[in-house]
Amino acid sequence: MAAKVIMIQGTMSNSGKSFITAGLCRVLKQDGYRVAPFKSQNMALNSYITEDGLEIGRAQAVQAEAAGIRPTADMNPILLKPTSHVGSQVIVHGEVRGNMKAAEYYRRKPELIPEILAAFERLSREYDVIVIEGAGSPAEINLRDNDIVNMGLAKLVHAPVLLAGDIDRGGVFAALYGTVKLLEEDEQKRIKGLIINKFRGDVSILQPGLAMIEEKTGIPVVGVIPMKSIDIDDEDSLSERLEQTAAGAGVDIAVIRLPHISNFTDFSAFERMDGVSLRYVSRAGQLGMPDLVILPGTKNTMDDMRWLMESGMETMILKAAAQKTPVIGICGGFQLLGKSLKDPYGAEHGGEMRGLGLLDADTVFAREKTRTQVRGSWIKKPELFAGYEGDAVTGYEIHMGQTTNGGGCIPAVQLEDGRIDGLCSPDGLVFGSYLHGLFDTDGLAYGLAERIAAKKGVTLGKYQLDLSAYKEQEYDKLADLIRSSLDMEAIYRILEEGE
Repeated sequence: MAAKVIMIQGTMSNSGKSFITAGLCRVLKQDGYRVAPFKSQNMALNSYITEDGLEIGRAQAVQAEAAGIRPTADMNPILLKPTSHVGSQVIVHGEVRGNMKAAEYYRRKPELIPEILAAFERLSREYDVIVIEGAGSPAEINLRDNDIVNMGLAKLVHAPVLLAGDIDRGGVFAALYGTVKLLEEDEQKRIKGLIINKFRGDVSILQPGLAMIEEKTGIPVVGVIPMKSIDIDDEDSLSERLEQTAAGAGVDIAVIRLPHISNFTDFSAFERMDGVSLRYVSRAGQLGMPDLVILPGTKNTMDDMRWLMESGMETMILKAAAQKTPVIGICGGFQLLGKSLKDPYGAEHGGEMRGLGLLDADTVFAREKTRTQVRGSWIKKPELFAGYEGDAVTGYEIHMGQTTNGGGCIPAVQLEDGRIDGLCSPDGLVFGSYLHGLFDTDGLAYGLAERIAAKKGVTLGKYQLDLSAYKEQEYDKLADLIRSSLDMEAIYRILEEGE
């Protein structure tokens, strides 16, 4: 029997589609359904590697966690990772198909429909309900002809639609009305309910607007979701957490906000600590003298190295390192720490350029991407992690290059497959690793922050060490929010009736 289907679309990007989809997945799981998320095409730099080494958008991995199932490539058959303003790396069923300009990809989208439907059908045979997330807005009328992610997909899989609008940005009623009226008549009929998201204040004040939008669109409002802080991983660089630029009291950690930043959720563990301030820095003047500098992953290492040079950020990072401020690089950030970047196969732009030179290491970009979940243990802990009691290291790799020790670095981590990951400087204050999710290893981030705090003479507060239990708690809080905000009786009726 085919799965029941419901689809969440939005009036714009970052209107809360991923959040609502995750919440519905959790509610349905709690109610005894086997439920899976699905997003036919995702554009994001925040990705995840499945158990079988395939790459998908992190939002779908989060939604799968909320549903209590393991993420698979079928949940996000197409992932676009922007490499420039006009092009992206195209990943299909978790494997890289190559880099394409936007115009070329737009022409070729119809060729991907069979692959999207094949992934959807596999999920449909395995689960009771599929909660689909759209992308951007269905009212992007210039993209309607080859749409494979909003109404085009809804028609293909016979999905009823809930349309969400973000009231926090203002103009939510105009956005809902305009979105509905820009759609074809059959598409308008497919929308079974409207959702107001990110509301602050007294819902009774909204009632006249809710009544009017229902009258003007002929579509019922099925819920108003209040703005509430729930800690689940964000999808991409639109995340509000990237807007935190000011240092707070206690331990001050500065993440360099690279132009092509990816997998910034690697550092979410620090945000859960009382006494730690995690901020994202995009201008040299914002850096100051933090207690720790982090270089995150990037989809274009060489471009971002050039940006570091031209923006003055390189000078500020080197100045901080010279004053014994610890510096950590993850994935692309690890590559930036080395002496040279070489691209003989044109994986990025070709050619060669220098790195920051904080590690005696060199990176050569390869033709093939490394994608795998890994486990390992410390060979020698850098001074930064000396206070951390555990030996285990976990994470996942997504990178195109290989970084080799020039002889002046200390190998840090022995992986179970025999490879070495992680290099640190002789003084132990500069450390690089390819492992995304490294700081999700229980206690590692807290041990690092605690060591820095002790040197600074400050004390950290509470921290939730059991990440798995913490995530479950947050998913349950999200489910409670969805249940209390949406008309779940109407949602279930929509599921039963279908399109």
